Amino acid sequence: MANEKKAASSVSGYRITLKRSPIGTPYKHRLVLRGLGLRKMHATVLRPASDQVKGMISKVGYLLEVSPQ
Repeated sequence: MANEKKAASSVSGYRITLKRSPIGTPYKHRLVLRGLGLRKMHATVLRPASDQVKGMISKVGYLLEVSPQ
């Protein structure tokens, strides 16, 4: 079990920051931001590098600043 935890913690991820306001964007894009956990301007969240997160980033990438964790 200790090996499983070690492997999970070494998985890379993304540091995602909301840089532009979602005002005036489509409602579905605002839902994607909410799903990522971004609710306020300049808020930063850490998310794993999964296919779901990559898809969400590609949908609203014009509002975000993304860097590797």
